[in-house]
Amino acid sequence: MDKEKIDSNIKSTRRDFLKVTGGTIAAAGIAANGFLLRGSEAWAEEKPETWNEEVDVLIVGSGFAGLAAAAEAAGRGSKTLILDKMPTYGGNSIINGGEYASWDDEFSLRKKLNLGDDTSKLHMTDTIKGGDFYNIPALVQVMVDGAPSALNWMIDEGGLKIRELVNRAGGHSAYRTRTCTDGIGRGYTEALRKIAESKGTEIRLGTKVTRIWRQGLEGPVLGLAVENRKGRQNIRIRKALVLASGGFGYDVKMRQDFNPIVTPDINCTNHKGATGEMIRYAQAIGADTLHLAFVQLYPFAEPETGILDTPAVYPFRGPGFGMVYVDRNGKRYVSELERRDVCARAATATGSKPTFSVFSEKMIPLMGTKEEVKKGIAKGRFMTAMTIADLAKEMDVPGSHLKDTISRHNQYLADKKDPEFNKPVTAMMVPMTEGPFYAVAQWPAVHHTMGGLRINESAQVIDIWGKPIPHLYAAGEITGGVHGSNRLGSNATPDCIVFGRIAGTNAAKEKA
Repeated sequence: MDKEKIDSNIKSTRRDFLKVTGGTIAAAGIAANGFLLRGSEAWAEEKPETWNEEVDVLIVGSGFAGLAAAAEAAGRGSKTLILDKMPTYGGNSIINGGEYASWDDEFSLRKKLNLGDDTSKLHMTDTIKGGDFYNIPALVQVMVDGAPSALNWMIDEGGLKIRELVNRAGGHSAYRTRTCTDGIGRGYTEALRKIAESKGTEIRLGTKVTRIWRQGLEGPVLGLAVENRKGRQNIRIRKALVLASGGFGYDVKMRQDFNPIVTPDINCTNHKGATGEMIRYAQAIGADTLHLAFVQLYPFAEPETGILDTPAVYPFRGPGFGMVYVDRNGKRYVSELERRDVCARAATATGSKPTFSVFSEKMIPLMGTKEEVKKGIAKGRFMTAMTIADLAKEMDVPGSHLKDTISRHNQYLADKKDPEFNKPVTAMMVPMTEGPFYAVAQWPAVHHTMGGLRINESAQVIDIWGKPIPHLYAAGEITGGVHGSNRLGSNATPDCIVFGRIAGTNAAKEKA
């Protein structure tokens, strides 16, 4: 049989397979291969009756990835529109901890602060090891290579300001985490919004997507069906659609469908719109997914509500400077420089909520600001005392245990060796010998979903047959493959922004 006939048979088989799984099986109420169906017809076979609006590049989601994509697309002359179902912009990005992992920056802060060497290769190695080697290396390479230039871009064009400090976060083998001066994600989202809107991007809030239109089962994406205060509308794309709507951390059913151990009683740091429907809509037109069972808990959330407030970020910033994690018995339970999944499991294994992070006055300038700590104390989030014994009373833990724990840890720093948990000890770690001392309560909460849509290095969405879906791109937490089984803290922001820029750039290059 000649090659032309073989190729024809393959295409015919593919169409027949999709029609069978998309129609006959669906009539029995089954969604096969991720296809969401209405009655007995696959969504991909339906067509909009009218188009109410037309833009060049249409973006779903107004967080890091969506704003970065819009800035690049609009900057290349494309009429660009961002849609977000929520009443305010920013999604999870605007409330994140304000951290950004990059092996360099235009100020050369790591070198200036004498924090040792770092490289793109080392950042990549840490990321892949932290993800248990489930990561797609080509995607990780794109992220780490693009992290410095994306950071510098926000500083130069968006007015982003970063603190003159660099943290070493759990799972990272170098001091590479930058913090914006705001101390929360708003510092980055405002910089990105400034760039995007200066290029002509429109951000439209309160607009819910109800489906993706695609031309048949193999053709290009055509646009979106949406609902807002004007009712139901169809928006057509001339060039491309970019999905940047985030993960599904707030969708309890979706979490449990893929990872039943993440039970409904576990709190969540996410905003309420992180419900993952855009993943399902993309599946409905043939998009492939991966790693959906990998759901990350943030080990240091506020114990009762699960929110990620400013005090909840200090336990993330502090390990590289000598912070100590203790349980309700005043004893260490994990290496403070372990990655997030290890810290979360260790906290849960203590069997007693909450756990605590302990630090001293000397560490505050290395992690944040005295003003942040004062506000945290006023809100009852930070506890403080002049002695470890008095701090133990505030924490309601045994004073003798806590004093012994801190004394031992101080000795470990002096010896440059941690025989209890084998934590790497560095010269930047400060012994806790002088008060005031501080503590903050913490407990794991659902934070990040590592899985999502499959993309390639160009941020194109890949279908279940391994081919790019024409005119469809994705970036950020809606995608999978970058972080593997476990995201290293502060890698999310460069992931979103680097791939957002790529998606927006390539979307603008599409022929209308």
